[in-house]
Amino acid sequence: MAATSPLNISYIAPSRIAAGNLTRDLDLTDDELSGLLDLTARIKGHPARFAQVLNGSYISLLFEKPSLRTRMTCELAIKQLGGDAVTSIGPIGDREPLKDVARNLDRWTNAIVARTFSQQTIDGLARWSSVPVVNALSDMYHPCQALADIFTLQEQFGNLRGLKLAFVGDGNNVAHSLMLCAARLGMNFALGCPAGYEPNQEVLAEALGLASMTGAAIEVTDNPFAAVAGADAIYTDVWTSMGQESEKQQRVADFAAFQVNARLMGHARPQARFMHCLPAKRGEEVTDEVIESSSSVVFDQAENRLHAQKALLLMLLA
Repeated sequence: MAATSPLNISYIAPSRIAAGNLTRDLDLTDDELSGLLDLTARIKGHPARFAQVLNGSYISLLFEKPSLRTRMTCELAIKQLGGDAVTSIGPIGDREPLKDVARNLDRWTNAIVARTFSQQTIDGLARWSSVPVVNALSDMYHPCQALADIFTLQEQFGNLRGLKLAFVGDGNNVAHSLMLCAARLGMNFALGCPAGYEPNQEVLAEALGLASMTGAAIEVTDNPFAAVAGADAIYTDVWTSMGQESEKQQRVADFAAFQVNARLMGHARPQARFMHCLPAKRGEEVTDEVIESSSSVVFDQAENRLHAQKALLLMLLA
């Protein structure tokens, strides 16, 4: 039997997420994605209205990887909504089967938020848990980051449809989530990456299918200047993620021409924003000049992780 808690619903409750989880970006319907962005704005504008909505709720936070933004913003989101968090750091499912971990946690807490090395871990938790499971990062997706990023673009530009977001670097989990969100919202998305670092082909096919319905353009190129041409925002991420340390030397060589610097930014629109999920390796994927410039919105993104995750938790639990 899952843990239960009284919820303060003295405000207009958001629609519940039909899938019951956020294991990947497409667990949200189009309407739910739009509704979550609207709810994020309401929460950011009037946080006191939501201060006790999760009163009595307890949420498990599982972290296989080190974390600053994800852990802090998740804990703060839960506590600022009136709930509380319990945190476990280390491998998930090593000491006992994953299905046992999930069925212990769902007896004690109201949701599970997990940052893992493998998407299979997220999927396993969701399969065996009777309470919502949130993907706080896996090797395939980073939906919480993408929600905050899309909200940040909405704050910066207003209407999202027709904007061009260029991602320069590895076709990784962040690129996957941004590409899927952009395609659904009618945003054009270009990925500039070296040969051999393209996005997962199944994810790309999903994005192309979604784009065909919204009119978005999806492009993958090995020319970073072509990727950023006419872009409203340029996004990058570290070249070597956690778990890839043995590849660092090769990756630095392969990505050398994909650094986001003033010259590359100059090929985007004049008012283009610079974005990064952080932490940043200044001098590698981005120069200090760019990340500290007036075009940089990286700390807006970081702040918006808090507000978007509040909205997500409410749509899963309230």
